[in-house]
Amino acid sequence: MMRISAHMQKTLNDQVRREFGASYLYLSMAAYFAEKNLNGFARWMRMQAMEEAKHAMKIFDFVEDRGGRVTLEGIDRPPPDFPTPVAAFEHARDHEAHVSAGIHQLYEAAATEKDWATQAMLQWFITEQVEEEKTSSQIVDTLKMIGDNASGLYMFDQELGRRGGAE
Repeated sequence: MMRISAHMQKTLNDQVRREFGASYLYLSMAAYFAEKNLNGFARWMRMQAMEEAKHAMKIFDFVEDRGGRVTLEGIDRPPPDFPTPVAAFEHARDHEAHVSAGIHQLYEAAATEKDWATQAMLQWFITEQVEEEKTSSQIVDTLKMIGDNASGLYMFDQELGRRGGAE
């Protein structure tokens, strides 16, 4: 087994922090939506938070599998409030684009180092981020269509609350 390089280990550790940071952000958004009695949005964000934590653990395990050491750094405090539901989802969409950029930088670093195993692992994340960006963009677009229509917001909250996945 080729041991992971010190540089790749550091960059992957940075990504673990970003993924846990995303989880923390989505939990903050879940709390915001719960306070607004938008429990479907809150559920969707809780599930998104769990998914991001799983992503962090996927990289965490990969670093260990390659003989590296995971070191956890601090996570910035996420914003606790948002002006509107659409603003919260816009923040989520923009954050997903930021996460994608980090994955792309990691992939480029792995290519430079000819670290084929890391490139292969990161391919899963690249594909996943396409879905993440698409989903968050679609939610923003739908919320913008709904506008100030309380009935539309209620119905969309109910729809997002039906999101499946591991709990």
